[in-house]
Amino acid sequence: MGKKIGIMGGTFNPIHFGHLLLAEQAMETLALDEILFIPNGNPYMKNADAILDGKLRAEMTALALEDHPSFHLNTMEIDRRGATYTYETLLTLRDENPDTEYYFIMGADSLLTVETWKNPDVILQNCVIVAAVRGTGTEYKIQKIASHLIYEYQADIRILPARFIDISSSEIRSRIANGKSIRYMLPDKVIDYIHKNQLYRAKSDME
Repeated sequence: MGKKIGIMGGTFNPIHFGHLLLAEQAMETLALDEILFIPNGNPYMKNADAILDGKLRAEMTALALEDHPSFHLNTMEIDRRGATYTYETLLTLRDENPDTEYYFIMGADSLLTVETWKNPDVILQNCVIVAAVRGTGTEYKIQKIASHLIYEYQADIRILPARFIDISSSEIRSRIANGKSIRYMLPDKVIDYIHKNQLYRAKSDME
């Protein structure tokens, strides 16, 4: 039996403690061997203008993972040209490591929209989907969509009861732009990197 590896995808714009705690909880609950953090390159479903350059996001992610022996950065989506698709990433990983069982960790909101992603059948049949539910009253809805996906695609879906941490990358960006503190929201090394490189500052501050 090969390894059990978790996949944390996302823009990580920037990475924060919510991402890290979810990964740690998934690793512990599902007995994963390691977790790959894969920053999106050019996500076709998001406004690319609002997303920081991939190299900067990857460097921040690497800093956040430095102290964890089982968390690793993978830049395959950033290195790929053009739009990046989850199904391509999964197929590449499966080709490289056919004996590995991959666990794709996502928020419950992503599970609700996964059928709108490109080639959802490929995604749902090439990994175990781990849907993090944070006790915000959507449990029934999530269970219903999970049952539908299991029936429709023969998907393997695990519901992960996750701690609710009210931190978002968008709030962090907004606080920086408004000159507010982001202490205790993300690792100190990432905060230092953001300040050193003057990231997410309001345009008027940078002129």
